[in-house]
Amino acid sequence: MKPLRGDDGKVHAVHSIGVDVTERVLAERERARLEQQNLYLQEEIKSVHNFDEIIGRSPALLAVLDKIGRVAPTGATVLICGETGTGKELIARAIHSNSPRREKPLIKVNCAALPAGLVESELFGHEKGAFTGAIDRRTGRFELAHGGTIFLDEIGELPAEAQAKLLRVLQELEFERIGGSTPIKVDVRIIAATHRDLAQMVARGAFREDLYYRLRVVEIVLPPLRERAGDIPVLVEGLLAKITHDLGKEVRYVTPTALARLQGHGWPGNVRE
Repeated sequence: MKPLRGDDGKVHAVHSIGVDVTERVLAERERARLEQQNLYLQEEIKSVHNFDEIIGRSPALLAVLDKIGRVAPTGATVLICGETGTGKELIARAIHSNSPRREKPLIKVNCAALPAGLVESELFGHEKGAFTGAIDRRTGRFELAHGGTIFLDEIGELPAEAQAKLLRVLQELEFERIGGSTPIKVDVRIIAATHRDLAQMVARGAFREDLYYRLRVVEIVLPPLRERAGDIPVLVEGLLAKITHDLGKEVRYVTPTALARLQGHGWPGNVRE
């Protein structure tokens, strides 16, 4: 405020300049979100994703690829089930890459790797001073995924409190940061994956039934490698080409005996093994 004085030196009026800070605050928040999103994507670019792992011609794998082709263009929530090493993350990436959201980020969260006390902060963010050690506002993974896709790997490891908050996001597409009271709207597609039997977890009360059905709009079950032994020769061809390139040595073929042994192996670690 600026006082307006007359010739007599007395204040006759006050000139007030009002500044609406709402747009400025919102712009600052969006800038911070984009900066963090950019840092995350830089780390993703450095990662190597071996798409050879989804090579195969078996009916079981072709059925999975057909389902990906049908569900990818939609906005449906997807639950990917399969043993460790079957390529659940690669399937999630294939869905995102063939969706209308392909130009937006795919944000990955490994629920099993998050410390129990930091799960909600990692997913939904927190306000400055929300808890001891929260010296700055943190943008959560859901905000980073705005407009794109979030991949929740090992969803069966999510604590009960975070399950409830995730259910709200699925139902209302909004949440609050820890320590905050303002609802944050997000436009995000959710893809979840697990190696666990979620239906069994629901039966014993270890996983929310309502969340289970919200996640399982479309379910993709990945067959273990032992059930698609016919794909092993194709995988071997791909690996031979990689070995030839990496070692600079020509490997012409695998003997029928060696191939039979590979096809007869149980592959408990699946394609990753």
